Amino acid sequence: MALVIRMAEASGARAHIVHVSSAVTAAMVTAARQRGVRMSAETCPHYLWFDAAEIPDGATEYKCAPPIRGADDRDGLWAALLGGDLQMIVSDHSPCPPIMKRRDVGDFFVAWGGIASVQLGASVVWTAMRERGLPIDRLVHWMSEAPAGLAGLEHRKGSIAPGHDADLVFFDPDGDVTVRADTLLHRHPVTPYLGARLRGTVEATYVRGELAYDRRMGPRATPGGQLLLT
Repeated sequence: MALVIRMAEASGARAHIVHVSSAVTAAMVTAARQRGVRMSAETCPHYLWFDAAEIPDGATEYKCAPPIRGADDRDGLWAALLGGDLQMIVSDHSPCPPIMKRRDVGDFFVAWGGIASVQLGASVVWTAMRERGLPIDRLVHWMSEAPAGLAGLEHRKGSIAPGHDADLVFFDPDGDVTVRADTLLHRHPVTPYLGARLRGTVEATYVRGELAYDRRMGPRATPGGQLLLT
């Protein structure tokens, strides 16, 4: 991390730090930004949700890089988001076949590193936000507006505005769901969130005005995505 900051500062290049799991890292980014270094940083739902002290021995479904840390770092990341040290929350969706997680042997050194969470991200973050008394507009900024801006797509993505694509999420903030393997839509239902009770449900999504997903009917048969270039 320190090396990236030094290189960005010396070159004047822009740097973006992904997968921030430590409050110390967030503070380093802020200190660099205050010196004029062109930097931004993001964290992920699992770093805002899990506590390393509560991970069972051999539970390799929790393996990710960097690793999940303790409650102090988790709380520090929330403080960093609220203070602007971190600008966004991204999915870091990293699925894999169950055998690659090596749950059978419980060996973190040989298991695939990554957590599948893109389907659950908004609900996970919103559940944690409700516990902290945070307003839902923060969720929209951290998971929609800010990522679109980072990608240079703020002129058409990330917010509801004239001239923007009609990318819409119908989100019930009072919805209640318990994560089960048979309700996960990614190919391999391996996730450390199994059994978690979450608040907030995505009822439907629209991409450029066309229905892409409905909670009761599932995703549309033919994906409607397209390559976006900034």
